[in-house]
Amino acid sequence: MTSISGTTANAIAGSIRDMALRGEFEPGFILPPIRTLAAELQVNRNTVAAAYRQLVAAGVAQTQGRLGTAIASFPDVDTELQPGSGLIDLASGNPDPDLLPDLRAAISQMDYRTTLYGDSAVTDSLQGVAATMFAGDVDAGTISVTHGAVDAVERVLNSCLTRGDTVAIEDPCFLASIGTIRLNGYRRAPVPLDERGMTVEGLRDAITTHRARAVIITPRAHNPTGVSLDAQRARELRAVLADHPQVLVIEDDYLSGASSAPYQRITPDSTLHWALIRSFAKFLGPDLRLAVVATDTQTAQILGARLRTGKTWVSHLLQSAAAYLMTDPESTAQIELARRSYAERSRLVVDALAAHGISPLGTPDGLNLWIDLPDADTVDAAVARLARGYFAVQPSQLFAVDPYHPRHGIRVTTASIDETTAVDFAARLAEVFDRVGIQRSKTPVSQ
Repeated sequence: MTSISGTTANAIAGSIRDMALRGEFEPGFILPPIRTLAAELQVNRNTVAAAYRQLVAAGVAQTQGRLGTAIASFPDVDTELQPGSGLIDLASGNPDPDLLPDLRAAISQMDYRTTLYGDSAVTDSLQGVAATMFAGDVDAGTISVTHGAVDAVERVLNSCLTRGDTVAIEDPCFLASIGTIRLNGYRRAPVPLDERGMTVEGLRDAITTHRARAVIITPRAHNPTGVSLDAQRARELRAVLADHPQVLVIEDDYLSGASSAPYQRITPDSTLHWALIRSFAKFLGPDLRLAVVATDTQTAQILGARLRTGKTWVSHLLQSAAAYLMTDPESTAQIELARRSYAERSRLVVDALAAHGISPLGTPDGLNLWIDLPDADTVDAAVARLARGYFAVQPSQLFAVDPYHPRHGIRVTTASIDETTAVDFAARLAEVFDRVGIQRSKTPVSQ
């Protein structure tokens, strides 16, 4: 016998919410079965079922299959593991600090005036930079500025979806995107990747079978795998989305300034709500937390309402710094050097691995690459044995959309590697493969 009360779905849901807030129902508490509570309250079972659906949609409860419905606990959000002391960092996903422009110099030299309440949310200088960044890819007439790519993804999702909606995301996936979806109460539909990025059948299944109302995709330099879409794959994905214009499409082009792969657009003209996000953190510096976002007009209006003048605009100091760095000849030369350096360092690792008969997934671009492994045990063994050889890498479970069915492998950050380290790492990984029984190619892999 519980103290839940009410004769309507709203009243029953409200009663349970109140009890959860008072601490009478702690996180993980299993609510009474629908049939049992309906009999106790003398209401139809559909009324209790509707109340439970309300609670799940609001994030107060979560379904647990045959175990029933439980009071929700605050979701744990994974963070990337930091390399231990004394290990060579091939794990952090960070850019090379020596390849970042001098932010201190930019702040001392840029044109900046005091910003007051009532001023425009986007500076003229950054508006001009954004127009150049998006030229030839999308109509840059409607630009918003957010506190980085993760903030942009969250704001765009919240502008179009409600709790309980399903989002299609790449699997493996950028860790922050998994956290954003979990924290906001959305469901996840994992879409497998191959050497050319998100798979066509995977996206179609996420929309038609799992009823995804949004898709988040990284068009190039995907984190964690480093793969990029080619023109044919982008065309095929566009064809799928063209049949579902109601699906929100978010393209997270986070490494646009330092990627060697060309941008391939997957958003068809028929899509009603879309966003193309380009942030600055990876090539101007992680502390420069802002992104420019091109969207359809309606989504831009919703974003603008949340970032409107006098409320929560992005710091004009950051906007001015980004605009300066993106137009200053010395800084833009540094960004171009970073692009070439990251491509060369990735090639060093790919070539070193190839000499030992090991291939990464696809043709890596950007800061990271991915090496598939057979199962969870070999992932754990590889990470541990590499650490004994003083190399830190990231295990695949961090990036799994479905933790019960991960794609097994390791992510290797190549952003700051040199040739000697690349050769030593490849040799050590080959030893690990042999020790744990992972087959390598008998001849060097051709690249």
